[in-house]
Amino acid sequence: MSGNEFRFFLSCDINLPVTFRVERLEGNLPPAKSSDPDIDSASDERRAELFVECALYIDGAPFGLPTRTRLESAGPSYCWSELITLSTKYRDLTVHSQLALTVWDVSRGKEEELIGGATILLFNRKKQLKTGKQKLRLWLGKEADGSFPTTTPGKVPRHERGELERLEKVVNKYERGQILHVDWLDRITFKALEQIRERESSKNGNSKLYLIVDFSGFEHRVVFQESGANFLLPSPIASTNEIVNVWDPEVGKPNPSEHKQLKLARSLTRGIIDRDLKPSSDERKSIQRILKYPPTRNLSGEERQLLWKFRFSLMSEKRALTKFLRCVEWSDIQEAKQALELMHKWETIDVCDALELLSPVFESEEVRAYAVSVLERADDEELQCYLLQLVQALRFERSDKSRLSHFLVQRALRNIELASFLRWYVAVELHDPAYARRFYCTYEILEENMIKLTAGVNGDEDGFKLWHGLVRQTELTAQLCSIMKDVRNVRGNTQKKTEKLRQLLSGLLSELTYFDEPIRSPLAPGVLIVGIVPAESSIFKSALHPLRLTFRTENGESCKIIFKKGDDIRQDQLVVQMVWLMDRLLKLENLDLYLTPYKVLATGQDEGMLEFIPSRSLAQILSEHRSIISYLQKFHPDEHGPFGITATCLETFIKSCAGYSVITYILGIGDRHLDNLLLRDDGRLFHVDFGFILGKDPKPFPPPMKLCKEMVEAMGGAESQYYTRFKSYCCEAYNILRKSSNLILNLFHLMAGSNIPDIASDPEKGILKLQEKFRLDLDDEACIHFFQDLINESVSALFPQVVETIHRWAQYWR
Repeated sequence: MSGNEFRFFLSCDINLPVTFRVERLEGNLPPAKSSDPDIDSASDERRAELFVECALYIDGAPFGLPTRTRLESAGPSYCWSELITLSTKYRDLTVHSQLALTVWDVSRGKEEELIGGATILLFNRKKQLKTGKQKLRLWLGKEADGSFPTTTPGKVPRHERGELERLEKVVNKYERGQILHVDWLDRITFKALEQIRERESSKNGNSKLYLIVDFSGFEHRVVFQESGANFLLPSPIASTNEIVNVWDPEVGKPNPSEHKQLKLARSLTRGIIDRDLKPSSDERKSIQRILKYPPTRNLSGEERQLLWKFRFSLMSEKRALTKFLRCVEWSDIQEAKQALELMHKWETIDVCDALELLSPVFESEEVRAYAVSVLERADDEELQCYLLQLVQALRFERSDKSRLSHFLVQRALRNIELASFLRWYVAVELHDPAYARRFYCTYEILEENMIKLTAGVNGDEDGFKLWHGLVRQTELTAQLCSIMKDVRNVRGNTQKKTEKLRQLLSGLLSELTYFDEPIRSPLAPGVLIVGIVPAESSIFKSALHPLRLTFRTENGESCKIIFKKGDDIRQDQLVVQMVWLMDRLLKLENLDLYLTPYKVLATGQDEGMLEFIPSRSLAQILSEHRSIISYLQKFHPDEHGPFGITATCLETFIKSCAGYSVITYILGIGDRHLDNLLLRDDGRLFHVDFGFILGKDPKPFPPPMKLCKEMVEAMGGAESQYYTRFKSYCCEAYNILRKSSNLILNLFHLMAGSNIPDIASDPEKGILKLQEKFRLDLDDEACIHFFQDLINESVSALFPQVVETIHRWAQYWR
């Protein structure tokens, strides 16, 4: 629904009974009236038995029989939380329909003692049905009056409303979903709200009594309309100057004159004229501005018309094709036909733009098939960069056996590494109920075609053996899951669990020590593993007890992996893939920032493997060595070098800090602390554990750049030449990655339908946040100033300051 659109239901169309929930009573009951002089004052604290009588009044007259709630005696907070359904239907209500609610006490025996009553209109001043929680002030000692106007209105008079009433109105909007939910901020707000309630309660002495009623809600607002009314009849002129709301049945519909003009402008008979049209200087500037738009931006009507008008002169501009295809009216068969003819004659687009054509924006099978034909030009290394997203793009295809799925299978058959990753990416999605059939279809096509492969003349294995080898990867992960289950059941510390692991590998599961046949490593299919080394395998000290396993390889070397069960690592897999891609983009521009894109593979919804990189967390380093420099001096001492370490080691540290500072800023990585920042012996710093991305963070007020004080101190402080060099690397890397912003945005757009938590919650918002980080509105020079200011702001937050905002950022690292 667009921001200018107002959708609603008419009350005369709702054939449902009036429903509401009587929630609870707030405040203290008035003292009991007793005629027995022998009863002492202690009886005032008797256990009252209350019920609420609900009666509907239409235009001041009772309508239907009153309904009563059950008896409630669990004071002092009387809570019924009882759903009341009246016999009257919403379509029978008038604009002056009222609900009269009276509270009675039957604890005195035969006589029912009146506590109080209140009346509430079902429609507000704008003739919209009231929804959500309503707080009614009871008129003590008075029965609810259903006449119109009533003498017992439940609404607190305007002149008596204070801060508490205003806040409760906002809370009502929050509960109806009209205010965005932000968990950490909500907790702070509700805590403050409770304090305000307590303060107001003590101030007023709790002398007033309130009844909380919750009215049912609908998908859209319900507007009052009498049955059989004609919208098109002119409204009678009111004698007073009150505003009358009139519904316009044409709101939101296309303007016929504009539609006709558009059809004439796009008439195919104009094709001959359009072929010779050349844009003017101003029109050329407008077109160039449009072509620079990010792939996530929608085109306006004028911009679409401009691109269509000069479509023939733009055919030599390959960047213009994706924008041109966005301005086509695909429901017009003739226009769509001409667009497809032009598409095949257009200058061939880059692979990056082909990814955009596979997004959910483009539904035409011909357009998506064209995108696949462009992807065929990519080599295996480049294709592996995008494979995760291409598998997700299968969700947006029109059929289960699409051109894209056949392309992925055919390329996988030529490269066993691609085949291994494709099989895992597809297998993980088999748990998605909405698309399980589609992914299973691709899985079957891969299996059938691989089994048919014959052995190559250069000694390659036949297809059946290749497929069986990939299936054995799944069998291995299943055995590792079984081991984790047994290890977790062991009582005691991590040492005892590690002993149990080694005992299992050496005894009952000794077949894992020496495999019958080598297995391709799921993390690196080019590496053949032949068994696990029990003595070098252990358990991490963590709630999920992940396994750290050392595998022997066929060539006599070893590789270490971490196996996790009980944690969804698909988000980590995506982030590390992006780190790997950005590392590749930087190296293509001759900038190596010594990043550590360790391998990650999700093998299920809650399990997966990670490459183990020998390193230590900054928290551990600082507790043992006091500073990062002291730690690096242990491995790379140099009396004549900067800070007593080799220049190479310091340069490695500075570059890796710069690389990850830029990448974590762009991807909006959150929850950074000294335990998930790791340092290798050669000085490479890298990040792990990406549970929060795209600006999400469990801590309030995160700084824009993820730099900790100890990192800056290791460079010699914010005034040193090495820190200046760090800023220079940051700005250079940022501008290089901005050049590839369309590629990164397209890859995230293809993930829009995935089950990755921080994307699935709000794909559009997440991608827009990512787009904002690139500052595409600035040129390279302006971006250098912007990024330097960003670094300076973040670093100044780490050292003693008096500004409140900076204090908040400093709190982030505590």
